[in-house]
Amino acid sequence: MEEGKGRVCVTGGTWFIGSWIIKRLLEDGYTVHTTVRPDPELKEAEEVVTKRSTDGALGILKACLNSKTVKRVVYTSSASAVYWQEKEDDVMDESYWSDENLLRDLKPFAWAYSISKTMAEKAVLEFGKKHGLDVVTLIPTFVLGPFVCPINSLAQYIPLSLSYLVCEKNPFCASRLHMVHVDDIARAHIFLLHHPNPKGRYNCSPFIANVEEIAELLSAKYPNFQISVDEVKKFHDVKLPHLISKKLMDAGFEFKHSMEEMFVDAIQCCKQKGYL
Repeated sequence: MEEGKGRVCVTGGTWFIGSWIIKRLLEDGYTVHTTVRPDPELKEAEEVVTKRSTDGALGILKACLNSKTVKRVVYTSSASAVYWQEKEDDVMDESYWSDENLLRDLKPFAWAYSISKTMAEKAVLEFGKKHGLDVVTLIPTFVLGPFVCPINSLAQYIPLSLSYLVCEKNPFCASRLHMVHVDDIARAHIFLLHHPNPKGRYNCSPFIANVEEIAELLSAKYPNFQISVDEVKKFHDVKLPHLISKKLMDAGFEFKHSMEEMFVDAIQCCKQKGYL
């Protein structure tokens, strides 16, 4: 059977981002393999989460190296591997790394996850450099948009994305958020897969918006949501830095989706699937 554009393996294929990457690859004519795993225990110790994440990522890289056929690995990191540090810079590029010790001291929302993503990303980049394997990392921020994965795989994405405006239901209450459409994340992975000479880390975050802006947008578009801008403002006090995507755009990538599309597409998809 003709393989079209080539054969790609996507890990985490049943989850929000992974499943959309698979959708994009199939539409573009690729042959796709994927891996899946059981849902992890949500209350595991930080050391367990970090070891599993790092060992799992390195295990995949070792398999890629041994295969002698893998041309490039694009690792999906997280903004949480960037912005947790004592310096309170308003804008951050790819040179910033989260401070694991600070995370252990502060223990913010999802702090164990943040440590695991930071240490795993460092490990995969070091492995690639040491063994001559072509590894690049993509750093998504707050991801929103439509979905094709099972609804039970969205527990930490769609409800958080659509209800974070209500602080009582969401422990992560930021006064502003950096955001990206899930389709742009998928497109960025494929872009880096084919870039002639990618280097290191790439932030992927075209927008940053105040919570008031988002509340006003949603209130105007969906008046039945009954979002009070004044109520929203008083509950949010975490001001996340802006992770600029200049490096990715300078490499030739173009973001396709607007901030409004991120919310509209997510809400419309939820309605179509009976979630709202």
